[in-house]
Amino acid sequence: MNFFIADAWAQGGPPPGAPGDFWVPLLIFSTIFLVYYLLAIRPRLKRHKERLRMLASVNKGDEIITNGGLLGRILQVGDNFLLLELSEGMEVKVEKSAVSRVVPKGTAKSL
Repeated sequence: MNFFIADAWAQGGPPPGAPGDFWVPLLIFSTIFLVYYLLAIRPRLKRHKERLRMLASVNKGDEIITNGGLLGRILQVGDNFLLLELSEGMEVKVEKSAVSRVVPKGTAKSL
């Protein structure tokens, strides 16, 4: 009965790989990371830069839509906050990061 164990111990491990086998997995992982960077990370960074540019360029008189859906005209621009006129005599202070997009002038009047 012990002869099965002796045969199992007599078998060696897998043969050692060739010296160049180290580069193949490294090349595969590098390619996967490059594809992930090009398809996921780079477009997100581009959108983020575009949003920061848009937030830096808002000025008094621009019409914007906030993330909450408020449409109004900017009365005052601060470092972190905007004073937004929603309708005649109705003003709201909103955080600059709440700006969703800038709309063409006259959009608020047409609604």
